[in-house]
Amino acid sequence: MPADPVAQLALPFSPDRSDAVEDFVPGAANAEARAWLDRWPDWPGRRLVLSGPPAAGKSHLAAIWRRRAGARLVCGKALAAMPPEAAVAAFPAGSAILVEDADSAPQGRALLHLLNAAAEAGGSVLLTARTPPARWQTTLPDLRSRLAATATARIATPDPALLEAVLAKLMADRQVRVPPRLLAALALRLPRDFAAAHALAAALDAAALASGRRLTRPIAAAALDRALAGAGRRAEPPDTPRDDTSVEQGRDPSPGGLPLR
Repeated sequence: MPADPVAQLALPFSPDRSDAVEDFVPGAANAEARAWLDRWPDWPGRRLVLSGPPAAGKSHLAAIWRRRAGARLVCGKALAAMPPEAAVAAFPAGSAILVEDADSAPQGRALLHLLNAAAEAGGSVLLTARTPPARWQTTLPDLRSRLAATATARIATPDPALLEAVLAKLMADRQVRVPPRLLAALALRLPRDFAAAHALAAALDAAALASGRRLTRPIAAAALDRALAGAGRRAEPPDTPRDDTSVEQGRDPSPGGLPLR
């Protein structure tokens, strides 16, 4: 029998993620991307590449645009596997098209024909990717030329304030209450990485369940270490002395520093 039977209650759980406009967390890192999407349909050539790191909110922004534009959706891997004629037939001339994860597979004639058909008919194309088009795998000079002429909006590295806001939203989605001071301390020790915030949210959720819905600073610090260790990362050095003060969920700690231990 496990030493801590309560730990058996920490079951994997993926909360429903809303892609509503009001649920997107704005910040300096995504300001450029939001501005470009707001400009639609006034994009050069009516094409845009939205790039950024994993978990940065590309799909959320793309979903908002997709509803606004009435766009049809295809993933990059599926498009790369299509015959060019089938790709064009699947998306009527003049329609808006969203290609998610366009850099997830080497792109070829299907994407080239799709871009050409959209340009001829005045359709709009939004492509999301982790990397800018110059780093995509393609051997077609014409496609490289089309992509080079496509405007690119990038979601940048988040600052601590945006990381804190994203982490707060993720914990709210999981219905786990984290005191604001503890949340701020965690955000300061996170690497400036959206994926790290998602990993920490999952670790805190599991820790809250395993501890009987009670979070302490040491438990939160351990969750942070576990979340980052899984990705071969380490927490940022704390800026304040250590403190073993416990923090009950839903209660704000007394004023003072923001140590995690």
